[in-house]
Amino acid sequence: MSFIDSAERHPHQSGWFNRFLATVEWLGNLLPHPITLFASFAVAVVVMSGILGYFDIGVVDPRPADAAGRDPDGVIEVVSLMNAEGLQRIVTGLVTNFTGFAPLGTVLVALLGVSVAEHSGLLSAAMRGMVMNASQRMVTVVVVFAGILSNTASELGYVVLIPLAAMIFHSLGRHPLAGLAAAFAGVSGGYSANLLLGTIDPLLAGITEAASHMVDPDYIVGPEVNWFFMGVSTFMIAALGAWVTEKVVEPRLGQYDPESASVDLGEQSMEPLSAGEKRGLRNAGLAFLALAAVLALTIVPEWGVLRHPETGEVAGSPFLKGIVAIIFITFAVPGFAYGKTVGTMKTDRDIIDAMAKSMSSLGLYIVLVFFAAQFVAFFKWTNLGTVLAVKGAAALQAFGLNGPEVFVLFILMCALVNFSLGSSSAQWAVTAPIFVPMLMLVGFAPEVIQAAYRIGDSVTNLVTPMMSYFGLILAVASRYQKNLGIGTLVATMLPYSLVFLAGWTILFYVWVFLLGLPVGPGAATYYQ
Repeated sequence: MSFIDSAERHPHQSGWFNRFLATVEWLGNLLPHPITLFASFAVAVVVMSGILGYFDIGVVDPRPADAAGRDPDGVIEVVSLMNAEGLQRIVTGLVTNFTGFAPLGTVLVALLGVSVAEHSGLLSAAMRGMVMNASQRMVTVVVVFAGILSNTASELGYVVLIPLAAMIFHSLGRHPLAGLAAAFAGVSGGYSANLLLGTIDPLLAGITEAASHMVDPDYIVGPEVNWFFMGVSTFMIAALGAWVTEKVVEPRLGQYDPESASVDLGEQSMEPLSAGEKRGLRNAGLAFLALAAVLALTIVPEWGVLRHPETGEVAGSPFLKGIVAIIFITFAVPGFAYGKTVGTMKTDRDIIDAMAKSMSSLGLYIVLVFFAAQFVAFFKWTNLGTVLAVKGAAALQAFGLNGPEVFVLFILMCALVNFSLGSSSAQWAVTAPIFVPMLMLVGFAPEVIQAAYRIGDSVTNLVTPMMSYFGLILAVASRYQKNLGIGTLVATMLPYSLVFLAGWTILFYVWVFLLGLPVGPGAATYYQ
């Protein structure tokens, strides 16, 4: 489908903006599947390494002479994989590249715990309780806020909360698409903001750590490194999302006409929480408090067993290094407590079934990780990332872009790349091996670089058809407005993207460079 066809289907949105949206849609549809992209990138790295290795392309090693992994001659050259040694390394490393890929195990373990809370009904009941107990004045804020928090449970926000939010607004006499947009803004636009650590945190941290090893082989990036900044971002995104909904989106949508629905909506209403569900939430809360108390005993006192065994500090402690195990426990135990109370989980078999269901849905992700792991490994073996990073850092310094202002361009670049690579992990796996070493060589720590990336990645999730759940959101929206197209949905969500981009970038600069606050526990701002 050409962009002309798209524009003709939305004559009320004619003009340059509609043509732009149609062009993005058309170009996005030309891209192959992300798995095919990673396989192609891996092959391209092999071919490029052979060409550049043949011409002995290299750079002067910028690391100190006593740095670990530094070549004694002080030169980093591109290593060819298009020879006998390269083929041997590829063949023998194919399996270990996959099994040793840091994000794979961390995501699987974290998701095991989240799956118990999801399949027991705890997460769904908690969201309904949050929204339904809010006053009509606060319902918009609560919807966006609940959308942000839902990111700890992966796709739950897309599947449950967004359709629920449209129903809530319709039942309140407000435009259902405004409710859908508010929830979508929280779930997707606020994807990187949260009060809790979710499955995305260890995934991105693993990719960042692997990329940082091109400069510093001993550098460690934990899942918690952006926790402080993402926590404060939660409240900002909730406030901005509610403001855009009530001041921009809802007035633009106008009064809702039920005749425009594609199905018979009837009298939409939500069932309030039952007495059993309320007991379940209470027991889940008690279980969580008990866990929190036990964990506090391991980390708060100076004798806490999960503090750093040598320094006694929280930074670098087993608690932070084992945060994935903490995520697993804090979701699994309250989830089972809720399920046991309401009857959705009675025995250990129910827990096992919940975990198995979540694992069975990860087939596509595991295939994606296999090819992403090969690409990352090949990129590291060939030194291509390091060579590009050194040359890129030199270019930034030559243009005078070696200060905090470089992050404006970096955030904008990430936001634009997100139009073609809708997966957060897929985009970071491609860009991190280039930009993490590059910005480290300029002087910035990987933790700050990752925080900036997460801003750019999140804000354009709302307006890219390449986002994996975009089709689902479009299908839900079309229930309330027949013949609704991508242009209408993108135009509805674009104000959120622009406001989030501006507000989040300002917060980043104020938090990191003006106030000098760390983006997470033990996270540095500058790389020494």
